[in-house]
Amino acid sequence: MIEAEELVVPEADVTELPALLVAPADPIALLCLAHGAGAGMRHDFMERFGQALAEVGVASFRWEFPYMAAGRRRPDRAPVAVAAVRRAVARAAEIRDERWPDLPLLAGGKSFGGRMTSTAAAERPLGGVAGLVFVGFPLHPARKPGVDRAAHLADVSIPMLFLQGTRDALAGLDLLRPVLDDLGSSVTLHLEEDADHGFHVRKRSGRDDDAVRASMAEAVHRWLESV
Repeated sequence: MIEAEELVVPEADVTELPALLVAPADPIALLCLAHGAGAGMRHDFMERFGQALAEVGVASFRWEFPYMAAGRRRPDRAPVAVAAVRRAVARAAEIRDERWPDLPLLAGGKSFGGRMTSTAAAERPLGGVAGLVFVGFPLHPARKPGVDRAAHLADVSIPMLFLQGTRDALAGLDLLRPVLDDLGSSVTLHLEEDADHGFHVRKRSGRDDDAVRASMAEAVHRWLESV
């Protein structure tokens, strides 16, 4: 297990945001990874996924939105969250430039974190970011199918990787597939059979959650060849 390095995302006149860097000895990429709406960067999934990424050579820079850092439960409104994404990506770029100047920089996140990252990228390119990684993109609320949350994706100009579970209640595949097809060849969809929005699988699937996370990390590794 690789120990996480405690860092912060600084900004003048704004509370620093906590961050964690998990890096293998010789990384092949750095992923700036935001957490989901209900749990922060230290959540078990985020910890284990970060380790799985490190095992395939991908360093991860995990960080927290202002509401999570302040101990609030209600997620930040989009303008605040998008501004935080930009701050975090800028800090990740600084770390990349200091330690591994030739590495590709990626950005993304789990659920809400991924959607806020794509919103930021759609509004204005994220400096130095070569591609986006979505870990369970939340296409719609549970039991409220729709595609409005994906409208901004057409304005993203860099490659995108969607890691999705086939049982994700927040992204029905009958809705997600057509949306991604319309976005063209810059989009890659990787499916984890039987996984839900938290990437949990049932025992009858024949796999466990660690196997799912390892498979997702391998998908990121393969996708990097095209970025």
